[in-house]
Amino acid sequence: MANKLKLGIPKGSLQDATIALFERAGWRIAANGRSYFPAIDDSEIECMLVRAQEMARYVEHGALDAGLTGNDWVQENETDVEYVTSLTYSKVSRQKVKWVLAVPEDSPFQKPEDLAGKIIATELVEFTKRYFASRNIPVKVEFSWGATEVKPPTLADAIVEVTETGSSLRANRLRIIETLMESETQLIANKSAYADEWKHSKIENISLMLNAAIAAQGRVGLMLNARKTDLDKIVAQLPALNSPTVSHLSDPSWVALNTILDETVVRDVIPRLKAAGATGIVEYPLSKVVL
Repeated sequence: MANKLKLGIPKGSLQDATIALFERAGWRIAANGRSYFPAIDDSEIECMLVRAQEMARYVEHGALDAGLTGNDWVQENETDVEYVTSLTYSKVSRQKVKWVLAVPEDSPFQKPEDLAGKIIATELVEFTKRYFASRNIPVKVEFSWGATEVKPPTLADAIVEVTETGSSLRANRLRIIETLMESETQLIANKSAYADEWKHSKIENISLMLNAAIAAQGRVGLMLNARKTDLDKIVAQLPALNSPTVSHLSDPSWVALNTILDETVVRDVIPRLKAAGATGIVEYPLSKVVL
């Protein structure tokens, strides 16, 4: 359709985090009921809920113009798509996830080579096969339909599983012996769609706003006034994203400063600013930061 972007939203564990990210970026997506076509308040976008594991295939084939999925699933499917931008967010944290090779705590296996001739259970089957083949380690890789952590040692000798914090692996008495891949969410595009001028511009605008929403997370703005004579020692207290903006006030002996800080340091910085001579200190929330 003319001037309509077909956008894939990952269904499943990333769905809520993705919809929340789009809302912070300025788009409201309503995924209600059993429909796979959630409404969005942008007449130029048509959304479809698709499993992250399948997203890259549909984008490659052109059923979708763009979509969000992990680069792990792009690699698993060996799809030829355009990487537009990385978006480091997930259902738990703002860190990359890892696909790791894990074995029971009390097993004798210490390195991948020790698993020669053994059974590996994973959802990331093709990538895992290629990994072991590249190291000339003969293993049997079986697809896991879920609850992968409980399979060793009865149903498999080891697993390749995704983890953010490692807590689930530890809870199931597993230890990591190798990290196979780090992954994060990507905005990907169909190459033909990305070559189209209108769709390219729309995808880039989405990328800009999503990145701006992510950049604002965990940061706040800070405004304050300072005497010019105190400016240097006040600026020295600011671990700013960039140099603070300094504006002149009607009183020529005073200036106003505006800057961005990590939220975690504000409680320590504000008292130091006050001690250095700052007045009229105002902290305010951020919704987007365009870098």
